[in-house]
Amino acid sequence: MKKEIAAVVFFLKRLIKKAEKLYAEKLDLFVERLTVALQEKYKGHWYPDNPSKGQAFRCIRVNRFHKEDAELLQACAESGVQYKDLGLPKELTLWVDPGEVCCRYGERNHGFTVATFSSDDDDDKEDVTKKVTSAVERVTSDYHSGSSSDEDTSCREAQQPGLGTGRGIFTAW
Repeated sequence: MKKEIAAVVFFLKRLIKKAEKLYAEKLDLFVERLTVALQEKYKGHWYPDNPSKGQAFRCIRVNRFHKEDAELLQACAESGVQYKDLGLPKELTLWVDPGEVCCRYGERNHGFTVATFSSDDDDDKEDVTKKVTSAVERVTSDYHSGSSSDEDTSCREAQQPGLGTGRGIFTAW
């Protein structure tokens, strides 16, 4: 769980850094508080033998219906950061699962892997750093080019099996 949380927090830190709205000290405190908040939330909801179990609970999601994620908001409050200063895309979904962190920006875009972990290997930090950096570049370049979909996403996700619950949408890999 710690590797996956570290990867998602590192991903968010890189994404927030790109927005250039927070001083380094505030960002570091935010990241520290977010790490603790996620560890507390995921306790008892982490199933390495069945990674999709509890997936919706571990999802970090921001969209037009949920403008602020609860754990991000908690970390902001505990670190004295304004939520708007995170500079996150208007639509962002992160799935934090045993062995994998995935992202989708925009409600209509396909998800992609941010980082993967094998339980039996000694994770190569440099490889994870490269993958996360690449994922941040992908989100920021596509997001700023207008790929987000603020309009007309209503309830289609809830009606289609697998959408909005994580792994089911990643058939395009």
